[in-house]
Order: sequence, then C-alpha cells, then structure tokens
Amino acid sequence: MYETSEVYHPKEDSFLMSSILKKQLPRLLEKKPNLKFLEIGAGSGIHLETVFNIGIKKENIFSCDINPKAVEHCNLLGFNCVQSDLFKKISGKFDVIIFNPPYLPEDRFDKEKDTTGGKKGNEIILRFLKQAKNHLNEKGKIFLITSSLAEDINFLEQGYFSKQVGCEKLFFERLCIWELDSI
Repeated sequence: MYETSEVYHPKEDSFLMSSILKKQLPRLLEKKPNLKFLEIGAGSGIHLETVFNIGIKKENIFSCDINPKAVEHCNLLGFNCVQSDLFKKISGKFDVIIFNPPYLPEDRFDKEKDTTGGKKGNEIILRFLKQAKNHLNEKGKIFLITSSLAEDINFLEQGYFSKQVGCEKLFFERLCIWELDSI
C-alpha cells in the first residue's frame, strides 16, 4: 500500500476523529442524504473510508492532501483526492468539512511536516479557518481536531460557533474535536 514515511499513518487523533464522525454524521445524513463531504489532509484515507461506510455517496466524497503520495494512495482507494495546500485547488461548497491538522508547536516537539502546525501549533488551523468559510454550505459543519499543546483558538473571533464533541486525554496532551458552524 504505502510506506510509513510517505503517508501519515492513523494514530490516536485519527481514531478519535473516526469515532466522532460515526456518531455525528448519521444525523446529518438523515437531514441531507446527498451530503457533500470534504477532507483537508486526507493522509491514509481512514476518514474517507469511514464516511463512505457511514453512507455518504462516493461521488460526494472529496479530499486533498499536500503530500502527493497521500493523494496517490487515496486515489488508489477509489476516492477523489487532489494535491493542494489547504483549499488552494478546491472549488465548490460542502456540507461537512473535516481537518485533522498538524497541531504541534514546532519548537517544543518536532519539526515533522505531518505534525507541526507552526511556532504556536495553531497557525495552519488559523489559515484553514479563514479559507473554510468560502467552501462551507449554509448550515454546513466543520469537524476539527485541536491539541492542548498548541495555543488556544478563539473560534468566535474566527467567525465560528463551536461545540466540543469529543476529547481524549493522552499521556502528554489532550486532543479535542470541535464541531464548528459559521456565524
């Protein structure tokens, strides 16, 4: 399939996101059976497979990744994936957008591209939030992971109502998933 060093392998954060999607998406699908889904940073494709198994139509599942190997891998799985830095090559609007971003502060932990979110750990997330508004349908939802190791984000200041829908305490950090609605 793929080499560990080439594509981000699912870890605790990925499994947490998948479990939240399994809980949250059925109610959204019930309201909108033709739900359009986008994942930014598809990596291994674990979430693409999760949402397909939940019932989102494959033709309504879109994704991107900055890593060309991840894009190739997701396309081999049969999903529509393009190489893009966040929304740069994404057009259209979606009912659900998810992002398991790089969120570790680079100075304190590591400098790996897959996990480092900038000096404070939240810079990539802030870029994502600014761009996501242009791609979210009215009443659309964003599911986003944050880490207690990164600087906190004031979602209201970024233009979103937020609700914490899941958290997991790990040895050295707390990961949380937020459901965001555009104001």
